[in-house]
Amino acid sequence: MSNLDRQATLSVCGGRGFVVAEPVRELLTPRQVRLGESTEVRRLLPNLGRRMVGAWAFVDHYGPDDIAGEPGMQVPPHPHMGLQTVSWLHEGEVLHRDSLGSLRTVRPRELGLMTSGRAISHSEESPKPHARFLHGAQLWVALPDAHRHVEPHFQHHTELPIVSAPGLTATLILGELDGATSPGTTYTPIVGADLALSAGAEARLPLDPDFEYAVLSMSGQAEVDGVPVLPGSMLYLGCGRTELPLRADTDAGLMLLGGEPFEEEIVMWWNFIGRSHEEIEEARRGGMESSRFGDVKGYDGGRLPAPELPPVALKPRGRVR
Repeated sequence: MSNLDRQATLSVCGGRGFVVAEPVRELLTPRQVRLGESTEVRRLLPNLGRRMVGAWAFVDHYGPDDIAGEPGMQVPPHPHMGLQTVSWLHEGEVLHRDSLGSLRTVRPRELGLMTSGRAISHSEESPKPHARFLHGAQLWVALPDAHRHVEPHFQHHTELPIVSAPGLTATLILGELDGATSPGTTYTPIVGADLALSAGAEARLPLDPDFEYAVLSMSGQAEVDGVPVLPGSMLYLGCGRTELPLRADTDAGLMLLGGEPFEEEIVMWWNFIGRSHEEIEEARRGGMESSRFGDVKGYDGGRLPAPELPPVALKPRGRVR
């Protein structure tokens, strides 16, 4: 699910101004965002006071939605630049098409990883027929300046490394965790993992003290470092941790997100990540044409029109803690 918000605001993110250099427990409340006529998501990043976690720059949690007899996800072709999209499902399927000619159906706990690089267009939709429920997360990873103009490409990994402990199964989405390495291509030190906890489980997950971390609750009742985290909310954990205590009262699903603090300041608007208002403005103009971002073949419908771009860029307002 990409950013379909017709009131998209321009945000300055990144830099070390918002990074907390010590362990904290900062519970982030999601913002409800309506995408289209019938879909509502819980947006965790960017959040008031918390713009990024490592290179993770955008997190939407959606569902579980009962889409029996409904079209389900319908995201028309639209452009991206300067980022990677991560499609992660707990229930349902998403059919991915892009301007490179990729056509893949992403299923639960499979990695759909699209690197936009300099420019790409794609669409996302529920297949016909499709499962009754749709539940997942859409995440973006900001590309560093040295790699943000790479050639676009799409990866679909159906088999991912598993890290396990009594009561805990961790599926590694990106990066490295406890000696395991994801096959997904990364451009900054980062980690993303899906954590499945059994009822009554107590576990400690090894962490890198140089990373900042956050945990998104997908389902069930779990405590993260002693803090109850309800589904659809996220707990920011700061840096300086070597392990993370986890406990579950019921079967629970979490997502661990982390990485080295992203030092570069970025400008994020709609489905673009750049470095200046002028660059975003140029991308918006190019996004209305197929020559820069390419055509998506096979989608039954037109391109998604870009919203109006605010005339003045926001100024950075970071804080050092």
